[in-house]
Amino acid sequence: MKTQGGYTLTELLVVSAIVAILLGIGVPSYRYLTTNYRMSAEINALLGDLQFARYEAIKEGQPVTVCSSSDGATCSGNNTWQAGWVIFSNPLVAAQPPLNSVLRVQRGFTGTTPDTFATNPAVSSISYNREGFANTGAGFPQATMTLTESTNNVAYQRCLFITPQGVPSTATHAISPGLC
Repeated sequence: MKTQGGYTLTELLVVSAIVAILLGIGVPSYRYLTTNYRMSAEINALLGDLQFARYEAIKEGQPVTVCSSSDGATCSGNNTWQAGWVIFSNPLVAAQPPLNSVLRVQRGFTGTTPDTFATNPAVSSISYNREGFANTGAGFPQATMTLTESTNNVAYQRCLFITPQGVPSTATHAISPGLC
């Protein structure tokens, strides 16, 4: 006699329960990982560009400026950097990039509710002189640039610190809760 293959209702319910438990554990972890990696990539993009600008200023022996920009061609004057930034060679210490002086452009963050990147104190541009020291139009106290995720969850928050010597560094809220 031939037996018919298949699964019993009990077996299907047990497998469905196991899948539901695994999804309940895995989906929040996946969201944390993807958000964490995105935030790290965004803060590291600015960190890398500031290090690039400092290196170029030392290499060229003339000022190089990084400024917030919403169009990728001119400085916006905003102290929020999520719209993007421009790096340009700036021998005339101009407020806007001279023609053919743009070294690198970073486009704005994308998404339905993009992350915010604000500075404290308000900094819309950072210039590096030929020795690699940082400066803004109003001098340069130590500045903190805070990257905040759209849900304002401090677990994802990242900070970029710039010293008057021009050295940028990053930290997370978990590592530096009082500073970030």
